[in-house]
Amino acid sequence: MGATWKTKWGVRRVRRDNPTIEEALVAAESLADDPAQRAEIAASLMGLPVEEVQALAAKHAAKTRGRASLVAGRTRAVVVEYKRPRAARPAVSFTRKR
Repeated sequence: MGATWKTKWGVRRVRRDNPTIEEALVAAESLADDPAQRAEIAASLMGLPVEEVQALAAKHAAKTRGRASLVAGRTRAVVVEYKRPRAARPAVSFTRKR
């Protein structure tokens, strides 16, 4: 299936963007413990040179200095629930009995 296809609701497209520095670092942190390996993984995900990613990672680490780990604070699970739409009820007429 290509990047664009037709459905009964119209044309659908898939966006393909490179990950942000934070997304790449979180993925790299989950895969490796060594900072050099993390930079290589993040660089391959972002499509940038390793030296540039190391500089970006150092800037990002300075911003998030209070946190020990990017992944450590992400312990909450995301739950998606589906609510069925409410069906319209037929109108009920009330008549008074005398």
